[in-house]
Amino acid sequence: MRDSYQAGPNIQVIPSDLPIPGLGLQAVNAFLVRGEEPFLVDTGMPVDRVAFQKALWDLIDPADLRWVVVTHDDRDHTGSLPAILDAAPQARLITNPISLTRLGEEFHIPGERVVTVNPGGTWKLPDRTISFHRPPTYDSPGTVALFDHSDGTLYSSDSFGTVVSEPAQHLSEIPEEEFFAGFSVLNRAIAPWTAVAGEEKFRRVLAKIAGLRPARLLSAHGPTVEGRVDDLFTAMSEIPSLPAWLADADLDLDAALAAHEAESSVGS
Repeated sequence: MRDSYQAGPNIQVIPSDLPIPGLGLQAVNAFLVRGEEPFLVDTGMPVDRVAFQKALWDLIDPADLRWVVVTHDDRDHTGSLPAILDAAPQARLITNPISLTRLGEEFHIPGERVVTVNPGGTWKLPDRTISFHRPPTYDSPGTVALFDHSDGTLYSSDSFGTVVSEPAQHLSEIPEEEFFAGFSVLNRAIAPWTAVAGEEKFRRVLAKIAGLRPARLLSAHGPTVEGRVDDLFTAMSEIPSLPAWLADADLDLDAALAAHEAESSVGS
């Protein structure tokens, strides 16, 4: 875990990093949004449970937290979910029905503490309106992104993330070439289906989100972006024109099959 930091007025980032062998570090961010009804976006990695909860409760009294939004069911977004709901008796979970079903494989979450949402839905709070969207890249069918219409912040879940050599809080702290190289890798790695997606259809979907005109973009796996949000949409528009990205693998499958066939022939 790293120290929490401010990403905007009333927005606190609770950050950690996941080493990606051979590539660098992938940020793993959750976001605490203060307001009349404070809410948390995602709940960190299981490996960080103790440190994550300390960081969160150093920022807010559990009795004051009203909502926990899980953008999707991957473990790096759900690591402290049960403990947070136990500690914050007034907090309710907001997530997609698919994510809720998958969360039920590991956690018991009382139905009266859950509100489910789909892309296209709207969530009205006393001091803000949040709309839900399907981000352009994702690795879970239950993924939702959040757009806060009160301050123009897009919480994009995994989408628009990157892999970098050193931790960073803001885009300006990362060399441009490094950021966009990591951006290309991560957004293809989490969504290998983009290599077979129709490019024009993908870009039409992307244009709908760009049409929100986000002033600030907060990815679960990237630095705070302000002032250059359009550059990230431009880079994202090129993703479906690129080949699928595959990580290096230790296993040479052809050689393994050949060795297996050789052993079989000797045995026969």
